[in-house]
Amino acid sequence: VQLVESGGGLVQPGGSLRLSCKLSGMITSVFWGEDLAWYRQAPGREREMVAEITSAGSSNYADTVKGRFTISKDNSRKTVFLQMNSLKPEDTAAYYCNRNREPFISWGRGTQVTVSA
Repeated sequence: VQLVESGGGLVQPGGSLRLSCKLSGMITSVFWGEDLAWYRQAPGREREMVAEITSAGSSNYADTVKGRFTISKDNSRKTVFLQMNSLKPEDTAAYYCNRNREPFISWGRGTQVTVSA
């Protein structure tokens, strides 16, 4: 299974981005049962979970992004999304997707989000 993140870029404060992560090579029926999450890692900082979604569709968010970010998934496309609104400079980081707990799938390359005027 490969994790392929996309959708990052340079955006001004207050702007929006939608990240996608496809779990390439995963059987669709397996994807249905996965609990997934988005993580981010800023330079010099540890990787942190920002949002998670269970196989049943329940979601949780870090306090720093609550009310601004929305996680969702498309089981048929084996893809998880992160809609990011009202972006702030402190959201600047590389964003990754993976399971919400160990054992993790081999990490993808991530997608860079830069929030700057």
